Amino acid sequence: MTLLTHRYRAIDEAVAAIPDGASIMVGGFGSPGTPFALIDELLAQGQRDLTLIKNDANEPGIGIGKLIEAGRVRRLITSHIGLNRDAIAAMNRGELEVTLFPQGILAEKIRSAGAGHHGFLTDIGQGTEIAAGRREIELDGQRWGIEPALYADFALVHAERADRYGNLVYRATASNFNPLMAMAADTVIAQAYRVDEPGSLDLEAIHTPCAFISQVVEVARETSDQGRRAHVS
Repeated sequence: MTLLTHRYRAIDEAVAAIPDGASIMVGGFGSPGTPFALIDELLAQGQRDLTLIKNDANEPGIGIGKLIEAGRVRRLITSHIGLNRDAIAAMNRGELEVTLFPQGILAEKIRSAGAGHHGFLTDIGQGTEIAAGRREIELDGQRWGIEPALYADFALVHAERADRYGNLVYRATASNFNPLMAMAADTVIAQAYRVDEPGSLDLEAIHTPCAFISQVVEVARETSDQGRRAHVS
């Protein structure tokens, strides 16, 4: 029997495990649910040549926008980059490789990985640029595209509360890509505004159980929101 262990770490120690060239899923839907503190620590430590998987590119000077501006990102897998002029410019200059998927397809590719599937069948985008290069099969008289699952070496996720085992509780729209990504990466680092002792969370309120979390760090709400607030003001 494997006993549960505390997964609470200092933020610098947790992020230091990420090497150059890693593929990293980053939670969030725009700003809500984005692990700003973990991204800032990644920026400070200097990891390079990264592949990021995120629903969006945030905005200039916010979240992964900082990593893109610093030239740390080699490839971005996302559903849209329209709010980040820096990402668009880097893509147009050939400095950033961007792979775009419709949002639902991106979410399902991540969910499939977390569920242990190799991919899924879809008819979305058949006959359009969305399906370019997609393998197809015929089933029940219909042509289906095969979308491979999407995995990553690491996932950075944001939660409202956690315990030291790594059980997570999300708040509002933070429960978007974070739960999916927490199941689809080899190593998952979670930030939370409050990390309590085991047993402090209502079991029925836990959204992501500790089995999926590798390390959990506590961050100040003011620190985590600093970049977003500065941009808004």
